[in-house]
Formats: sequence, structure tokens, C-alpha cells
Amino acid sequence: MERLQNYSTLPGMRLRVSGKTDIGQKRKINQDSILMDTNSKLFVVADGMGGHKGGEVASKLACATLQSVVQTELAEGIKSPAELLKKGFIEATRAVHLEANKPGGEDLHGMGTTMVAMFIHQKVAYIANVGDSRAYIFQHDRMWRITEDHSWVNEQLRSGVIAEADLKTVSGKNVITRSVGFAPEVNVDVFYRELSVGEKYLLCSDGLHGLVTDEWVEARIKNGPLENFVEACVLEANNNGGDDNVTCLFVEVDG
Repeated sequence: MERLQNYSTLPGMRLRVSGKTDIGQKRKINQDSILMDTNSKLFVVADGMGGHKGGEVASKLACATLQSVVQTELAEGIKSPAELLKKGFIEATRAVHLEANKPGGEDLHGMGTTMVAMFIHQKVAYIANVGDSRAYIFQHDRMWRITEDHSWVNEQLRSGVIAEADLKTVSGKNVITRSVGFAPEVNVDVFYRELSVGEKYLLCSDGLHGLVTDEWVEARIKNGPLENFVEACVLEANNNGGDDNVTCLFVEVDG
């Protein structure tokens, strides 16, 4: 189990960032990756897929590629933070796809990863995602999901083929419709909002949101304590079966 914590500052604001990734109760390896780059103010959760080693390789490579793109443009001068984040996802997709299709790399063929990222620039949070790793915001004692899952189940839900009441029993919950690296190109969703003191952001893999209800997470943030919030989330997921690797990253915006 890996636990990370760090701090970063903005004019008039302080970011307290904590994260944890855990293998869970039933997997042999952890294919999730977590990135907390407080210097670049880039925070990422990725959930890999594909073969014995492919998922682990894909998630780590995607995070590293996105980080490299952001760091390079920060050094050269950012023109559009939203386009930068999208570019990072696109470059990560190309890098993972190329690695998966190298001659002699059959063990990695077909690998890919979900990825959700938060990049903060000039007091604005830019959030991008591909797949079913999620970003949430907690504000005014309420929690909302920012991202939209790119999954077969969510597409069926949005089209009206299934209802909310069917979600607990429907099959195909783990089928995603977009990933970083499975194909050479990908569509990326990007959202942005100005930061406010008191807001809290949660990035997580489906090992958390698939086993722990939004209501539990909302109540835990609301009632605290927050010093061990990520540990509590991982513990709750494991207590509920720990069927998957579980990763969560928590950003608190303080004055």
C-alpha cells in the first residue's frame, strides 16, 4: 500500500494533497498508478488493463507521458491549459499504443488504461478524463461528480436502455468504451472551473467508486476527520470485498 502526501501553494491559497493506491483483496498485482506532482500542480489517477503486466505498464507510462508534456509546456510558457491537458492525454495514448505494438512485445499487446487528471493553473482547475476513473468535487456540504464515465453501462443508461435501478445487477460493468492506448487516438473530455477556498476534489479509480457509494464518501468528507481520508476510503473498499485495485487522490483547497 502506497501513501503519498504533499502541499502546494497558490496566491492566497494552499493545496493539501494526499493519495493512496492499494492492490485490494483479490488481485495479484496493482495495475493502478497515481501521480502527485505538486510543483507542476498535476494530479493523476490511472487504472491499467491488459494481460499480466500490460495494465501496470500502461498506467505508469500514461502518467509519465502526461507529466512530461505538462512540464515541458510549463517551461516554455502555457498558451491554453485545457488544450495542454488534452495534448498530454493524446501523447500518452500514442506512447502506450506504440509500446503495446513493439515487435516482440506480445505480452503487452492490447494494453491500455483509464486516466483522470487535474491540472491547476492560475487558480483554475482543469480536469480531463478517459474511461471510468472519476473526478468529484465537494462544495457547500454536497458532492458532485465532474466527469462522465466512458463505459458500456453508462452509454446504456444515458440512452435509456437500462435504468438506475438496474445498475446493481446489470452485466458488463467493467467494459469501457474509451481508453488511453488501446487505439492510437482517443477523444478526451476536459472540464474547468475556478478554484474556491473550502472546495475538495477526489480523483479515483473504479476500485473505489465501484465498491464504495457516493453517499458514504460524501458523509466521510462532511463529517471528517480528513487527515486519514484516503486511508479510510481504501479500507472501506477492501471491507466491501476489495475486488479490484483501489486508488484515490484527495485535494483540499485551503485559505
